[in-house]
Amino acid sequence: MYEEIRQDTIFIMLYGVVIAMAAIACCYLLFRDGNAFDREVTPPVRLRRWTAVLFASIAMNHLWYLPIFFLTSNEDVITVDLIGGVLDTLTFFPLAIVVLFVMLQDRRRPLWPIAAIMAPLVVGGVAYFAIRSHDIILVMYAYFLLMCIALTIYMVRSLRQYGRWLRDNFADLEHKELWKSFVVLTILMAVFGIYVVSNMGPIYHYAMQIIAVVLICHLLWRVETLSSLNPDSINLENNTLESVNLDHEETVVNATTPLFSRKGVGDEAISALLQKHCIDTQLYLQHDLTLLQLAKALGTNRFYLSQYFSSQGMTYNAYINELRIDHFISLYREAIAARHPFTAQQLAHDSGYHSYSTFSHAFKQRMGQTVTAWMRDETE
Repeated sequence: MYEEIRQDTIFIMLYGVVIAMAAIACCYLLFRDGNAFDREVTPPVRLRRWTAVLFASIAMNHLWYLPIFFLTSNEDVITVDLIGGVLDTLTFFPLAIVVLFVMLQDRRRPLWPIAAIMAPLVVGGVAYFAIRSHDIILVMYAYFLLMCIALTIYMVRSLRQYGRWLRDNFADLEHKELWKSFVVLTILMAVFGIYVVSNMGPIYHYAMQIIAVVLICHLLWRVETLSSLNPDSINLENNTLESVNLDHEETVVNATTPLFSRKGVGDEAISALLQKHCIDTQLYLQHDLTLLQLAKALGTNRFYLSQYFSSQGMTYNAYINELRIDHFISLYREAIAARHPFTAQQLAHDSGYHSYSTFSHAFKQRMGQTVTAWMRDETE
C-alpha cells in the first residue's frame, strides 16, 4: 500500500502542503490579534485557541507519518502506522470534538466527558499494538461507529437548543448560526471515518489529504467569522443610551416589583415599557441589539422579558424582526409617496439589518412572499 505513494511525487507535495497549511493556520490563530477575514467580527478567544491546538495536532501527526515514506521494513512501517493511529486517537479526534463543543456558546460545556469516551479507543490501540489481534480492531471500529452516532445525536440536540438560545437573546443572527458549518464538518468527518475504516489504497490517501485541506480552510474561516456571543460583554451605543430616557419612579420594573406576582399584570407592564422604550424610541433599529440590552433599557431584567416573549408565543428575534419589517414597509411607502429614489438594500439597512439576505429571509417568513414580489404587488 505504501510502496505506491512513496513513488508519487504529487502526493508527497500535497502531504507537505497540508503540514504547512496546518502550521501556518495554527500560528495565525495564536499570534495574530486582528481578524483578516472580517474586521467587524470579534471571534471567541477560547475557540481560536482550541482550533489552533487542533491545527497543531494535524501538523504534528502528519510529521509523525513521514518516516513511512523512507522506511523499507514492513515491520517498521506497521509500527509507525500503529503508533500514528494511537496519536490520532489521543489528539485529533478529541480535539475535533472539543472544537465542536466550544463553537456552541450558549453555555460552557465540560470537556472531561470527551476524554472518557475516547479512553476505550486509546486502550484498544495500545492493546492491538501489544498483541496484534485483528479482533481488537473490529471492536474498535464498532465502538468508533457507536461513538459517532451518539455524538451526532448529541450535537443535533445541542444545535436545536443553541438555535433557540440565539433567537431568545439576539436580534441579529449574522455570524452567529452554526447549522451550515456543522453540516459541512459532519460530511468531512463522515468521509474521514470511511477512510479510517476502509484504508483501501492511494485513492483514500489522496482523499484524506484533500479532506485535511478543506477542513483547515473551513475551520479557519468559521472561527474568524463567528462572533463572540457573551451578551454581558455587548454594550449599548452611546447615542442609543442617550435616546432612552427612563423615568425610574414610574417605569422601572425589577425582580421585586409586586406587579409580577399577579398573573397577567406583569405582561401588561412589560408591553407598556416596550411601547415606550423600544417602539417609540425606535431602539429596535440598533444593530446587534440583545435581549439583555433591551431589558436594561426597559428597566427590567432578562428573565422577565424572556418570559414575556414566551407568553406571547414568540421569540425575541421574531419580535424585533416584526418591528423592523414594519419599519421597512413604512419607509418603502413613504419613499413611493414622495417619489424619492431608493433601493431595497438601503431601506433594509435603515430598518436595522446588517445583511440583506437576513432581511430577505425574515421578510418572506413574515409576509409570506419575497421582497420583490411584495413591492411589485404594492405598486400595482
